[in-house]
Amino acid sequence: MTRPVLLMVEDDAGLARQLRWAYEDYEVVIAADRAAAIDAVRLHEPVVVTLDLGLPPDPDGTTEGFATLHAIRAMAPATKVIVASGHGARASARAAIADGAWDFYQKPIDIDALGLIVARAFHVHALEAENRRLAAGAGGAGFGGLLYASPEMAAVARTLERVAPADVSVMLLGASGTGKELLARGLHNASPRARGRFVAINCAAIPETLLESELFGHEKGAFTGAVKTTEGKIEQAAGGTLFLDEIGDVPLALQVKLLRFLQERVIERIGGRRSIAVDTRIVCATHQDVDAMVADGRFREDLYYRLAEIVVRIPALGDRTGDAGLLARHFVARYAATLNPAVTGLAADARAAVEAWRWPGNVRELENRVKRAVIMADGKLVTAADLDLATPADPADLNLRAAREGADRRAIGRALARADGNISGAARLLGISRPTLYDLLKAYDLSP
Repeated sequence: MTRPVLLMVEDDAGLARQLRWAYEDYEVVIAADRAAAIDAVRLHEPVVVTLDLGLPPDPDGTTEGFATLHAIRAMAPATKVIVASGHGARASARAAIADGAWDFYQKPIDIDALGLIVARAFHVHALEAENRRLAAGAGGAGFGGLLYASPEMAAVARTLERVAPADVSVMLLGASGTGKELLARGLHNASPRARGRFVAINCAAIPETLLESELFGHEKGAFTGAVKTTEGKIEQAAGGTLFLDEIGDVPLALQVKLLRFLQERVIERIGGRRSIAVDTRIVCATHQDVDAMVADGRFREDLYYRLAEIVVRIPALGDRTGDAGLLARHFVARYAATLNPAVTGLAADARAAVEAWRWPGNVRELENRVKRAVIMADGKLVTAADLDLATPADPADLNLRAAREGADRRAIGRALARADGNISGAARLLGISRPTLYDLLKAYDLSP
């Protein structure tokens, strides 16, 4: 059986030999200075390192040791670095932990005590690796590269997988920040058009006066500033997919021209007289209520039916069971690696707060909160306070009986209020008999 590699950065040759002998359960690699330590990390990829902060050329200080710590953390953020020093141990310990060291011990070395710290470091690293493996297995990057484990998003992915090979227009409906563009790109990549270009345009981000030119292109001299003939996004997506984000913001006058393209599959550039045939698939998205816009006359009904041959509704993050926690862990790992390597995960109160919050800004809000929290975190774990989220109610709220009793109490209270305290009226509203309602009132100690 292969022994786990333990890198020990120690410039005292006699002590290094003693440590190698003492820890025979590990494949001990010794490095005497920063350069040797960096080479050993590259070569052996150890998951645990012990590091003497007093390294040459500054054996009586800690500057070289801290430089080595920074280098190892930058190369291998998941590696557990255990630092040792006899130079101002308390101050060094605080500074090392703040810089991402996993643990600290004070010289002179106690072989047994250090052995326990090393063994615990290997154990914790193994647990973290298993957690990452399980998270990836439960909800790895799915359709379009989105990370999810919820049945709600799995249903969306199955629908898009079935739709992808069919050359039909698709409309994605969902709030901002739910990943509509990623899903549109996934639809393109899973289609026969994958070798063509995926061209995206946000119709809400471009002024109305420029949107037509962006979509259909223009001829040289068509207007002031048109110094050369330019293809529009529709032409650029020929043979591929055009993603029209926020299609609800296209003005009515331009909707007519877009409808003509969808019907005839030809365009005319601004200032041009030549019809150009273009074969491109249209995928569009909006966070607006398109049905209401059609009813109000703000969106052409005939265009709607051309664009919405297939309609897929993307659930908000708050409606995706378990995805918020999965994504939060993913974002912590991503941003900790570059912004704050000392952070290793989410505290229990942060995990509970993430699951309890409704995330009105969806995945974009979650990512921004986690990124800020990783930067601001003082310890190894991101807390609910770091996320600027309130600590949720006691976990006892998860008890099914307590949750049902709370729901019953609220429903009975609303029914009694609506029926002005009349038992018969409240029972009818609740769909139960009067004796059943009396029993519930007695059980829950409620008064009409």
